[in-house]
Amino acid sequence: MSERRPRPLLPVRKHSWLRPSASRPGNASAPASAPAQAAAGSAAEAAPNGGSVVHAALYRDGVRVSTPSSLAETYRELRDQQDGMAWIGLYRPTEAELLSLAEEFDLHPLAVEDALEAHQRPKLERYGDTLFVVLRAARYLDDPEDIDFGELHVFVGADFVITVRHGAAPDLSAVRRRMEETPELLSLGPEAVLYAILDAVVDGYLPVVAGVQNDLDEIETEVFLGAPEVSRRIYELAREMVEFQRATRPLVGMLNGLMAGFAKYRTDEELQRYLRDVADHVTHTSERVDSFRQALADILTVNATLVGQQQNAEMRALAEAGFEQNEEIKKISAWAAILFAPTLVGTIYGMNFDHMPELHWVFGYPFALMLMAVVCVSLYVIFKHRDWL
Repeated sequence: MSERRPRPLLPVRKHSWLRPSASRPGNASAPASAPAQAAAGSAAEAAPNGGSVVHAALYRDGVRVSTPSSLAETYRELRDQQDGMAWIGLYRPTEAELLSLAEEFDLHPLAVEDALEAHQRPKLERYGDTLFVVLRAARYLDDPEDIDFGELHVFVGADFVITVRHGAAPDLSAVRRRMEETPELLSLGPEAVLYAILDAVVDGYLPVVAGVQNDLDEIETEVFLGAPEVSRRIYELAREMVEFQRATRPLVGMLNGLMAGFAKYRTDEELQRYLRDVADHVTHTSERVDSFRQALADILTVNATLVGQQQNAEMRALAEAGFEQNEEIKKISAWAAILFAPTLVGTIYGMNFDHMPELHWVFGYPFALMLMAVVCVSLYVIFKHRDWL
């Protein structure tokens, strides 16, 4: 990283949790030389025109004083402000834009790399005079009944706030409007903006929690109704809860870390109350997410049990049907055998061969009838004894 261009520093407020920034590169108390100022101005003008810049504004005492149209203009006007604060919002910026910001505000290369590549887990890091915060925002989509996650990176310095958004959530324009409508809060500086962003991200979890609770209620109903696709829905919601848990659980430790530094960095008492409130909401949300995961695990177990019971009932019904079918087959086979015996005798003596003594015997006909009767009765007794009839 090249050395940061000279510009006057904002005096650190007594309530700031940020370290004093007097040791920033290029922030000597003596005015910069003319060649250095010319080089700085040339570099600033060569910076990108903010193709990914959603909004940039300068504030003094909580009131907007300027709305620059580019990063270069923002740098220039912030140098001219002795007690101002810049709030720059970007959406999926290019590498050139982030490098320009890094050079101007002395951002750490690792933080810049994280902000450029995205796909980071929520965390809070301090790089010298700058806080780097990664947040995972979420919003609930009603139609697909899905959770859309967005990633937000926040750089907080003594006189600047830079937000880098990778996703639709959260709506930072609403955060900016809220802060501008409460200048007494905005006048507390960059840390107040960080609070507002944290609050917006955490508040955005509430509709997600409500949507997930509704999904759980529907899934419970579908489980006991035996809906065929409910297992897939349980699995998909469980995966979303894993992502949701990864977004919320680290925030508890992050906010606890901020609160632990209240005394060290002399954080304003009003901000302390606000941050404690956000921490309470995060803890509540994290607990709800944990309960959702446990509930889904229980529902999946119940569904597996019900599916197993249903399969057992179907197998039992098939077995009973098979048994009944076997009984019918045995009865049919028994009667077929009984009827086959007289048919066989009648067929043999119906062939009328010349050399068949029984055909010329006086008792031949009664004998044949008696033989048929004996065979039929014997077979009936045997089948009856075997419970075939």
